[in-house]
Order: sequence, then C-alpha cells, then structure tokens
Amino acid sequence: MGLPPGHVTDVPELSRSAQLKALGNGVVPQQAARALRHLTQTAHGADTRADAA
Repeated sequence: MGLPPGHVTDVPELSRSAQLKALGNGVVPQQAARALRHLTQTAHGADTRADAA
C-alpha cells in the first residue's frame, strides 16, 4: 500500500478492526504526493497530461 511493512500491523495490542480504522480510506503517500503535484502544476498553468511531453 505504499507504507512500510508493519506501519499499522506491528502496533502492539491493536486489534484487526482498529488497524483497519487507522488506515481509513487507504490514501497512500504516493497518491497524496501525485495529487499535490497535479494540483500545484494546474495552479501554475502547467499541462499535467501524461502525453503532453
């Protein structure tokens, strides 16, 4: 999922349901980083399409 192994699952005494709750909607760091790059480029007028290069 983009997080280091055990990021949530190695927390002592955290139940499976608590682990799932801690992960929330599963937005991973890579997705967040890509979204921020896209928004920043869009705000500055850059063409963010993959085929624009």
